[in-house]
Amino acid sequence: MPRLARTVPAALLLALVLVFPAAAQRFGAQQFKLANGLEVVVIPNERVPAVAHMVWYKVGAADEPPGKSGIAHFLEHLMFKGTDSVAPGMFSKLVAQQGGRDNAFTTQDVTVYHQTIASDRLEFVMKLEADRMANLRLTDAIVKPELLVVLEERRSRIDNEPAALLNEQARTAIFLHHPYRIPTIGWEHELRGLTTEDAIAWYKRWYAPNNAILVVSGDVTVDEVRALAEKYYGPIPPKELPKRIRVQEPKRVAATRLSLASPRVAQPNWTRSYLAPSYTGGETRHAYALQVLADVLGGGATSRLYRSLVVEQQIALSTGAYYTPGSLDLTTFGVWASPKPGVAIEDLEKAVEAELRKLVSEGVGGEETTRSKTRMRAEAAYARDSLMGPANLFGAALAQGRTIEDVEKWPDRIGEVTIEEVNAAARFVIDDKTAVTAILLPEPSS
Repeated sequence: MPRLARTVPAALLLALVLVFPAAAQRFGAQQFKLANGLEVVVIPNERVPAVAHMVWYKVGAADEPPGKSGIAHFLEHLMFKGTDSVAPGMFSKLVAQQGGRDNAFTTQDVTVYHQTIASDRLEFVMKLEADRMANLRLTDAIVKPELLVVLEERRSRIDNEPAALLNEQARTAIFLHHPYRIPTIGWEHELRGLTTEDAIAWYKRWYAPNNAILVVSGDVTVDEVRALAEKYYGPIPPKELPKRIRVQEPKRVAATRLSLASPRVAQPNWTRSYLAPSYTGGETRHAYALQVLADVLGGGATSRLYRSLVVEQQIALSTGAYYTPGSLDLTTFGVWASPKPGVAIEDLEKAVEAELRKLVSEGVGGEETTRSKTRMRAEAAYARDSLMGPANLFGAALAQGRTIEDVEKWPDRIGEVTIEEVNAAARFVIDDKTAVTAILLPEPSS
């Protein structure tokens, strides 16, 4: 498997959170903890004879020391480089030989490793994963070539993609002080300075059973998982963990506009973002209402923005809204639109702003709020049928300090959101005097 495929783009991870916001109380998830501090969640699912095995480390790019941006993601790459019992580069090959698939991803808050494999091969992947939790071996001969791979990943996914570059710049404007402003993949000049010693120090500091969550979803019982976890993860000693230091955002007092034109851009795009609370950061009481608000504004063909800009005014090709409450600290709420050919970006912007002003001044309606809540709860029911969906849900929630109950009761909590709460959330977040606007434009090649 090509190494470039290992890191899930942020947009994909955020999509997982939205597509699988939770499910009704049918997961039947059970939780226990080993003596060394490893948290374990088991989500039984007998639909297919397979399991998803995930290890979530409670550390990500936002925990990196100054000047070492990208070290969390770099270490994710290096975790596939072998131990005393697994030769460098053999981890994925061994999983594939057993008929399984493996991958990993890094976000601002977590680093995650996962495999999907037949149920009777669970012990095999658990042994492999536990081995690299404790026994990773790194040398300059292994680390230096992989750094070139990461630099190439940055060039291909960020530097050569105008939309990704603009998004990267926009985050530095949304987050004035918090480390969320620094890209997960790292700044190029800092990546070039990363060393083998940096990687080893990061591994020794954060990779420990008492800083991890094991999630197993699929055709397996709690007793089976407990026995295997005790056998393979249980002997790994815990560590004294450093405190996760996260600075707070200062009050925003001014709006920011960014614009990027490039011959690589085929379709213009306009985005407006607002700093927003999450499940666990800021004014958390708004988190559920903001999810409903995002659906009312941009949740498909019946949403406000789509009906107004695409159907009625016919000035946009597409439009939407986004909100991702699964950040440890603050997050973002935003809207976006792409103009039809011949429509000036300025005219599109005015139309979106008019819709936002109307929303804040008049509020949402009862019918559209009910429709959004019904759709969101219906979508949640499908999460139970997959292996990775539930595993992602519970892993992310526990890594964030939330509980199994929070995931199980998500549909009820969405259903309980009132119109008044949605309107209060809109007034709290939508403030164009402090928003960040990002405009992506085509530029004729010279």
